[in-house]
Amino acid sequence: MYEINVDSLWIIKERDKSGKHKNIYHGNFIPQIPNQLIRRYTKEQDIVFEPFCGSGTTLYECENLHRKYIGFDINSEIVDYVKSNMKSSSYKDYSVSCLSALDKGAVDKAFLNAQKKLHFDMVQQIIMHPPYMDIVKFSQEQDDLSQISDLKTFLEKLKIICQNCLPFLEINNYFALVIGDVYKKSEVVPLSFYCMDMLKRNFKIKLKGVIVKNIEGNRGKLGVNGIWKYRALKSDYFLFKHEYIFVFKKEF
Repeated sequence: MYEINVDSLWIIKERDKSGKHKNIYHGNFIPQIPNQLIRRYTKEQDIVFEPFCGSGTTLYECENLHRKYIGFDINSEIVDYVKSNMKSSSYKDYSVSCLSALDKGAVDKAFLNAQKKLHFDMVQQIIMHPPYMDIVKFSQEQDDLSQISDLKTFLEKLKIICQNCLPFLEINNYFALVIGDVYKKSEVVPLSFYCMDMLKRNFKIKLKGVIVKNIEGNRGKLGVNGIWKYRALKSDYFLFKHEYIFVFKKEF
């Protein structure tokens, strides 16, 4: 078990590949991130909720750490994969649904079903790992945030998702946004800080932590003679090896 890291810089040597964790999904979560957040801000049998559950990384951590879990994703293929991956497990304290988190009616209905199954009123943690705009397209669904190339539109849609989901978080509990920056039209777009600013402007929350995460095992970014380093040196940009984890405390 990893020690709980209270530093604002997380240097991770390589992603955890134990148990159900497999790197089969481009852009998927580093398991150590939800592991740290769950152990830091929840206790056993608490409810962890993800509006973008992807290939199930946080779900598998909840299984290992004895937390209950609710996950949504718009990509039906990946939801089917997650459900298939859990068929042989004795762990049943979870609910995974295929839906658009932009659809308030669908969100409310899925939550009602999860409440009946898991016997809870509110969740104790929300972890958000949305697409970084259209850098990696995860599905062809119109409501998929990975279809959005315009920054203003992306922020408006993410705001709606937060409006639909944050009311289910118990007051004085925590949610985290894991997000990276993007490079468009020969310029860095600090998507992470735009998202953080949007949340601070629109929700009664406290920003409790700004964590920089770097994983050393990123393919294509290793070695002094790597092709990516060569291209960067020939141009004027820097290689993205970091992401941000913003930790917020809900006060509404």
